[in-house]
Amino acid sequence: MTYDMAHRSLPDLWATLGHTDAVHGLYYLLMHGVFRLWDGGLVALRLPSVLGMAAASAGVAALGRRLSGPRAGFAAGVVFAVLPAVQRYAQEGRSYALVTALVVGETWVLAKACDAGGTACGTGCRTWWWAGYAGLAVLSGLFHEFALLALAAHGVALLAGRQPRGVLTAWAASVCCAVAPVAPLVLLSMCQSGQVAWIDVSVGGDVLGFLLLTGVGLAATALYARVAPAKRVRTVAAPALSLLVVPPALLLTASAVKPLYVDRYVLYAQAGLALLVGAALDTQWRTARARTAVLLATAAALLVPVATHLRSPESRTDDATAIARAVREATAPGDGVLFVPASRRVWTLRDASAFYGVSDLALAAPLHASHTLYGTELPPADIRSGMSRVSRIVVVREPARERRETNEREKTKEATLRDRFTRCDRRAVGPARIDVYVHGDRC
Repeated sequence: MTYDMAHRSLPDLWATLGHTDAVHGLYYLLMHGVFRLWDGGLVALRLPSVLGMAAASAGVAALGRRLSGPRAGFAAGVVFAVLPAVQRYAQEGRSYALVTALVVGETWVLAKACDAGGTACGTGCRTWWWAGYAGLAVLSGLFHEFALLALAAHGVALLAGRQPRGVLTAWAASVCCAVAPVAPLVLLSMCQSGQVAWIDVSVGGDVLGFLLLTGVGLAATALYARVAPAKRVRTVAAPALSLLVVPPALLLTASAVKPLYVDRYVLYAQAGLALLVGAALDTQWRTARARTAVLLATAAALLVPVATHLRSPESRTDDATAIARAVREATAPGDGVLFVPASRRVWTLRDASAFYGVSDLALAAPLHASHTLYGTELPPADIRSGMSRVSRIVVVREPARERRETNEREKTKEATLRDRFTRCDRRAVGPARIDVYVHGDRC
């Protein structure tokens, strides 16, 4: 999706964002600039995420150093870099790595602003730090609006850290300055909420995962508290636990009304986990080096196969390259291609010339011309007529989405296939099913 949107002209991109995917608009604009400077394919697509996550790792290390010392900061940066979720989104062409880097940066600037409040650096100095905090919050919110949830985590941290009234007032003013510019994007994306209708929050997956990460964070805090003074524990635990717990908890709570929780939307919460684990490792190393060394060796041994898998095509939820290749192998001259549901056209965006036009039986207007993510489709009667004119159809489907994205067009596709065609072959590629149908009752 990012590859296609970034390659659209600016007028086409602007028109598309007016009615869909506005939440990623700034990121698409950034990637448009990247590809204009260097159209380096997948390397150019992923490079900003790699750089963003590298910056986030450095930021976590700097924040850990500031909160609990050099060795704890180094450990926190390393822990953050090896977390599976961090490694995954460091190689995804999406905005989450950049958002994470910005949230970590604004958290560090917040710590600096709080420290400046108790020094003799002057009012002007403190104002600049708070302005920087607000600016980073605006930028992170424009890249993804759920980054604003980090502001709530910061507020909880300031209250838990017993910051003076002047600091709380300055924070509140900065938050107002940050939220105001992002508010129009939030309102626009609320009008486009249909595009996240696919989200389904599960107790066994999402909620349990959140509870497990929270449990690890609390356990690390308890280990740190056994050795460190209470004041130092509060200094580290208040921002780290708040960042780990508050944003996911708020999003899960909102999902009780409308499902919105996806762990990558609050990926920056992993920074809080890394800070806590880094501080705990520091204290354990000082008191029980042998035991800590065994623990680190065990963790490294367990993480190596995970890291290897994350760098393989099999780790991709949607391996668009493999799916497009499978479709290309299944089609022959004169065939028709059908996407069920229509949103699965996204799998072949990079090979649009191979699948669009007369071969795409349901397509009325291509993506760029229609200013949509997946193109607009013909009326049901025209889809049925187009399907009847070909003797062989390759159907690209995702069963998990068919139930949630049903409409008259999708029902017409299924009914026509059932009544007039016979399925002769099926191939599974990740979540995709590539079905070959032949007109008549025999293959």
